[in-house]
Amino acid sequence: MPTLEQKGQYPLIDIDPHFSRVVRFFRVSDYAAWAALSAGTPALYYAWEQINPTNAIKSTKVKLAVPTTLGVLGGFLLAYQRSSFRFFGWTENQEEQEKDMLELSQRAKDGKAIYGDTQLTPYLQGVAHRNSAFSQLKLATIPWFNFANHSHHGVDTQKYSEQQ
Repeated sequence: MPTLEQKGQYPLIDIDPHFSRVVRFFRVSDYAAWAALSAGTPALYYAWEQINPTNAIKSTKVKLAVPTTLGVLGGFLLAYQRSSFRFFGWTENQEEQEKDMLELSQRAKDGKAIYGDTQLTPYLQGVAHRNSAFSQLKLATIPWFNFANHSHHGVDTQKYSEQQ
């Protein structure tokens, strides 16, 4: 099966990383971006409301609920996308390369499936891959994550077995 491959400036780690791996590989800077957007959105809304009040809703708590929710969700999507770009090799990823090698080499050493066990047929694994590969580029349109374990990750898994 042809693979979706984009050459980045840094080594490719995974072309279609599982949701849990992307979140586990968040850096402090990702959490900071998430926090900044989470706090910045309601703060900006509040400042805007002070300049040009709508007076549609009298309670400040209710007024800030929507922008706070949007800020938290948007901040998470931003952090997720930043982490995913490191998996793609589009941004500096030395730390992720080391964590990936350590984690997946240990799985190979233990005789486990490198990318996790799955009950999907090979055809459905391909479908899952095709539906979620590069979905991180479309998070603003429709948040779509890879929750399926499959064997289509765009890297030679032999390197994990050689590390034993």
